[in-house]
Amino acid sequence: MRADVQNLFIGIHMLYHAHQGELTISGMQPELERHGYKVGDREVKAELERLTQENFLTSHGESYSITGAGIEEFKEIQSKLKELCGEVLKPVKQGEAADTLA
Repeated sequence: MRADVQNLFIGIHMLYHAHQGELTISGMQPELERHGYKVGDREVKAELERLTQENFLTSHGESYSITGAGIEEFKEIQSKLKELCGEVLKPVKQGEAADTLA
């Protein structure tokens, strides 16, 4: 998976877990690895800081919590993912791929 796409998925996972409760670097790293992402502490910290800079999370020392803007962003992501999954998870019949974009 391309690094930029992986980072988007990681950010979505972080917003989801922040919506459930506070996050920490040491708590998020094994959770992300459980989902198959190969990330170290630095990558987790960098993504948490990026989400904080975008005002989706707020930092409380070692932990992070979701902001109102983060909740709204997460709701919009959920809506778009629902629509996207409805399209991309349908089986593609052989020979149909070229015709579907026309």
